[in-house]
Amino acid sequence: MKKNKSEVITFKADEALSEELKQIPNRSAFIRAAVTAALASTCPLCQGTGFLTPKQKEHWETFAKNHSVKKCRECDEMHLICSREPAKPVSC
Repeated sequence: MKKNKSEVITFKADEALSEELKQIPNRSAFIRAAVTAALASTCPLCQGTGFLTPKQKEHWETFAKNHSVKKCRECDEMHLICSREPAKPVSC
């Protein structure tokens, strides 16, 4: 049976963030949960960098020929619309 190995990962925090984190009883659990949540919400295309590589941009431009990004009228969040399929209402 293989054991889950833990690894200690450190990061630098400015004074304000450090002071806020000191108020949290279990900082490690809080930080693990925050990182896990952020990873689950990472953009599948840029993978969280916020930028597209030249090749990713080419793929996006091909995709964008039949898709657009629009703001939802109900929740004000941005989402993708496929122009090849009839629009299906999404309940927010």
